[in-house]
Amino acid sequence: MRRRLARLLAAGTLAGAATLAGALPAHAGTVAPARHRPTTTAVSFAGTVALSNCSGSVVRVADAADTDKALVLTNGHCLESGMPDPGQVIVDQPSSRTFSLLTADGQGTLGTLHATSVEYSTMTDTDVTLYQLSDTYAQIKQEYGIDALALSADHPTAGTDIAVVSGYWKQQYTCAVDGFAYELHESDWVWKDSVRYTEPCHVIGGTSGSPVVDTATGTVVAINNTTNENGEQCTLNNPCEVDENGTVTVHEGTGYAEETYLLARCITGSTVNLDDPNCALPKP
Repeated sequence: MRRRLARLLAAGTLAGAATLAGALPAHAGTVAPARHRPTTTAVSFAGTVALSNCSGSVVRVADAADTDKALVLTNGHCLESGMPDPGQVIVDQPSSRTFSLLTADGQGTLGTLHATSVEYSTMTDTDVTLYQLSDTYAQIKQEYGIDALALSADHPTAGTDIAVVSGYWKQQYTCAVDGFAYELHESDWVWKDSVRYTEPCHVIGGTSGSPVVDTATGTVVAINNTTNENGEQCTLNNPCEVDENGTVTVHEGTGYAEETYLLARCITGSTVNLDDPNCALPKP
């Protein structure tokens, strides 16, 4: 996990977001075709934020109104109260966390956003924390001229060109979706249907929570969360892939992200509704 600042320059902790519960197993283990579709959309830092120890982004779903409270997305292991235990799900928890909203070129800060609650946080099946802010989408747009990033409700596709946009480091990593891990194991945590990056995305500590943006559509399809740092098997900062038959594979130096489409399907406006029949997220 690429989180703790004491280790950032050396390597780091978990890096970004994991698949949500109930992800489609048919995608697991798939690999990108030899040629992937070209990049067609320039990706900026607009909508990204820096946390005290991680990255994140202001996101919204298709049915959100401008008057809805805005949401900030980052990793479960970036939660200010500490990493959730395996099986733990946190909902509607008060929060006073702050976020630095970046300029579109990533060279400066527009202002500070304030959370009022943790809408949802877990490291079970996925690695995600979703904060609700005190400001609405309209207020952020009016004050800072920034639109939220659209959260895709569709499963990402192998071969898709992506950008991992780190608000903490003010840096982008560009590569493609190499394929999907049926399960990704790291220490005591297990994530499902995780995105595997192609080689160019060598994410580092502090990139945890970065939005993974489909460069053709500009939508967020995953959240960056981890890298195998030194080839160890299934240990902290060294995730391993486990397939349907229990076979373990280690890809040293490879980065991973957790898909966000199932999260998008659980959000109504700016509220996570775990009782929605279409919602397959882990529940408390």
